[in-house]
Amino acid sequence: HSFLTLADIPGDTYPGIDGGLVQRRGPAPSFGVPVDSFVNTIDVAGASARGIYVSNCPGRNSVAVAELTMALILAIDRRIADNVADLRAGKWNKKEYSKARGLMGQTLGLLGFGHIGQEVARRAAAFGMPVVVWSRRFDTASARDQAAESFDIEIVPSAEEVMERSDVISVHLALNKETRGFVNAALLGHAQKGAYFINTARAEVVDHEALATAVKDKGLRLGLDVFANEPTTATGAFSDPLIAQPNVYGTHHIGASTDQAQEAIAAETVRIIRSYKDTGKVPNVVNLARLTPATHMLVVRHRDKPGVLAHVFEYLRVAQLNVQETENIIFDGAQAAVARINLDGAPSSRSLEAMQAGNADILDLQLVKLG
Repeated sequence: HSFLTLADIPGDTYPGIDGGLVQRRGPAPSFGVPVDSFVNTIDVAGASARGIYVSNCPGRNSVAVAELTMALILAIDRRIADNVADLRAGKWNKKEYSKARGLMGQTLGLLGFGHIGQEVARRAAAFGMPVVVWSRRFDTASARDQAAESFDIEIVPSAEEVMERSDVISVHLALNKETRGFVNAALLGHAQKGAYFINTARAEVVDHEALATAVKDKGLRLGLDVFANEPTTATGAFSDPLIAQPNVYGTHHIGASTDQAQEAIAAETVRIIRSYKDTGKVPNVVNLARLTPATHMLVVRHRDKPGVLAHVFEYLRVAQLNVQETENIIFDGAQAAVARINLDGAPSSRSLEAMQAGNADILDLQLVKLG
């Protein structure tokens, strides 16, 4: 077996694992596991084209990111970085730094409510912060009811309402085509003046030009762990106009970077590899087709003997029919089995008749139209 994790990739190619890199590695690895809960650093389409599983480690860094989220909120409110900078410069200014709102009773708004958002909600409750949430996962009444029972939160119908009601806004959206640039000028226009805005998710979900404008026009105070133009290496020069603003605090994209999180991710990576090695099954796969081009299912009830399915597949090959999915289930006693074969077309009646007549171990054939 061959496995690929981000730890295998040379530093000058991380964070992008593209199709060319996958091709250049020689024999295709069986699957790749990003050492993270996200897979946007991997060319998933390229991996899929070569039949390489891509798995992730969901939830294993959630606590670490939630802790940093709360740290940024506290740092903004108490201006911790400025406190430290002045102390190191030999300045004492208790009068200035005694000014802080405090968090108790301040409304926290969450955009997104996956593993990280849930952990943030738990910690916010301990600070006495009411939590309002918008997430696409709450598009059904049952999902809303279940979340309301498990968490002390209020679910609202729109992201705009979260912005309007929140003293502190925290972004926890996964990056995809629907969320890229989701926090734009129009949405930021609904934010309260002087609100705190936290992003520990992905830089690409926020329009950073619009965010810079909101800092100036609405006095937003920012806590960012992600930036639009981050270096692709662990160290390097960095420049971003946002971080030059006095009310903007930032960290170096370190949300998941705690010993506890890395150990949890490593343990999950080992579990995934061991599962594949021992059972052939890969947990947490993100690149299997949810809907294939299959239009028909061929159900083959047969004696459990060698060559039966090879005979069936040969007829399908001649008919230029592609197998999209297949399974073969053995009956008790291992005397008979049933194969379900999803096809991208329908075999002709003549082909089915010849298929069954050509092998005495085929007990029955049925063709089912899908959809």
